[in-house]
Order: sequence, then C-alpha cells, then structure tokens
Amino acid sequence: MIDINYLKAHDLILLECISGSRAYGLDTPTSDTDIKGVFYLPKPHYYGLHDDYIPQISNATNDVVYYELGRFVELLLQNNPNIMELLATPSDKILYKHPLMNHFKTEWFVSKICQKTFAGFALSQIKKSRGLNKKINNPMAKEKKSILDFCVVFDNQKSIDLKDWLTINHLDQSQIGLSKMPHSIHMYAMFVGDDFKGIINHDDANDVALSSIPKGLNPIGYLSFNQMGYSKYCQDYTEYWHWVEHRNDERYHNTLTHGKGYDSKNIMHTFRLLYTALDIANLGKVVVKRENRDELLAIKSGQFDYDELLQKADQLIKQTTLAFEKSPLQEQPQYYLVIKTLIEIREHLYS
Repeated sequence: MIDINYLKAHDLILLECISGSRAYGLDTPTSDTDIKGVFYLPKPHYYGLHDDYIPQISNATNDVVYYELGRFVELLLQNNPNIMELLATPSDKILYKHPLMNHFKTEWFVSKICQKTFAGFALSQIKKSRGLNKKINNPMAKEKKSILDFCVVFDNQKSIDLKDWLTINHLDQSQIGLSKMPHSIHMYAMFVGDDFKGIINHDDANDVALSSIPKGLNPIGYLSFNQMGYSKYCQDYTEYWHWVEHRNDERYHNTLTHGKGYDSKNIMHTFRLLYTALDIANLGKVVVKRENRDELLAIKSGQFDYDELLQKADQLIKQTTLAFEKSPLQEQPQYYLVIKTLIEIREHLYS
C-alpha cells in the first residue's frame, strides 16, 4: 500500500510545503499546520495498469495532501487556486524541493483563466455563505410539517388555516373527503363522512387524497392546498437537517459566538481569494502571503456586519473583473512547454 509513510521511505516526494493559514500569514496560536506537496509514483505503478495510478495521497484529516506529479501539472494547467499557490509557496515555507521542480516556471501557468478559478470560486463561496446565513438565522424545527399545514379552508366567505378549522368544527382530517374542483388548480370541495379517505392517507404523503363522493352530498367548505409551498418546504427541510448533521460544529459555534450570522472563516478566505485574483491581474503573479493580515483576521473574528461584507465583496469582484479585462496576461498557460518539461522530468526520474 502506498501511503505518506511509503512516499517518504522511498524518497518519492518532490515538493513539500507548509500551506494554509501559515503560508497565507493568517495563522493564530491555535492554527493547525497544513502540508501540501508533490510526489511521483514508483515506475511499476506509473507504467502499469490504469488502476495503478494514484493521483493524490492524504492523511485521515486531509491536512496533509500530496499530489502525483501528473495530477499536479494537470491542475496547474487548469489554474486551480490551491495548486497555483502551492507552486508559488514563499521560500520560507518550503520544507523540501527537488531540483527538478525548479524546471516548472510560475509564469508558464499564470493566465486569465485565474479570473474564473480564483474570483469565480470566491463568488461561489459568497453564494454558499448566503445560503449558510439563511440556515443560521432561520433554523427549522426538527418536527416536520405535514400537508395539513399548507392547507386553507374557505368557509362562509372567510379563509382559515385547515388545522384551526378542524379544531373549531371538532373534526379530524380523516373524516374529510375531498373532490377536485373542475377548472382549478389545487382547489377541492370538502365533505364530511366516516367512509372517506381523509385529507392525507399517511404522514409521508406528497399530495392530498381524493375520495369517492356520494351523489347529492353538499360540501361544507372548500380547501386550497399550497403544493408548491409544501414542496419548497420539504426541500428546505431536507437541506437544513443535512447541513446540521454534517456541519463543522466548531465553526458553527464560532459563528454563534460573534453573533453576525455568517461563517466568518469562509468569508475571510473568500476575500483572500479575491485579493489574490486582483494581484494576479495587476502583478501577473500569485502572491500567497497576504499583506492585509489585520483586515482578513478582523473578518474572521466577526468584526463586520454580513451585509457590509457582501457589499464590499461585490465591489471587489467588479474591481477584479475590470483589472483582468485590462491585464496583459496570456489567455491560457503554455501547454506545449509545460508538457514537454513534464516528459523530461519523468524520463529523468525513471531513467
């Protein structure tokens, strides 16, 4: 089995760097030490069957990750933010670098694609944060609502929630028979009897139940079912409780502590990506260590209001977009030169 220990024991590591907050200059006393690097596979694995190829190796917590040389180059050609930052790691954060890795020049890769990968990813994080903000500030009860909560009864020229109407009339939903009204959407005539199917047959029903109504029986009211509202509620309920089950509790409680209603660490990294994208457009290079440490850590500690940050992010996105439009950067990485160098490095490693 090839794991991190195997890579080190067989001298297969080509690059090993401190990454994350310590590379960005945003670490605090409680920050973890993340490691990223590059390795190459033993010759039998690389030349063997396709299933033998291992693109990435990490530890159980994913704070130590190594990319196989080919995967590393593939992601560089895509201007992947994590890998572009790995290539541009400041020298004081490089733990080991094989001389062959110096053959890859950062300027071969930096291109206008970075606008999509850096700024585009930051924009997706803002959208994600908006959704998270909604979840934090609009918690959903664990007890799931039913169709009955989305029904209204029209009785004596008045509308009343179905549950209230049933209570007032001392009726149970199982005593109600529904008949669909012609030329209408989700509107039903209501009848009372002991042989009807009720409004819902079971708790997991997705629609109201229809009953066979005897001729000559007069309706006691009319029911409207907000099916679209119920469908949207079910979707939101599923998404919310999936989020609760899988959320990072430490970051969630940090969010509650600063009381701003957003994931401050996520927002901080969103701004870091935007500032990095702006540097790429203006300077033509990836600047990993951020000079605006105080500003970014203030965001992380929740010192800004959520709407204020969104407004600032929107302005920064516009600024970045304009900078890339004016930038003399190449449209895409120098693919031929990169692949030629990759082949030469492979040949040297396996010679």
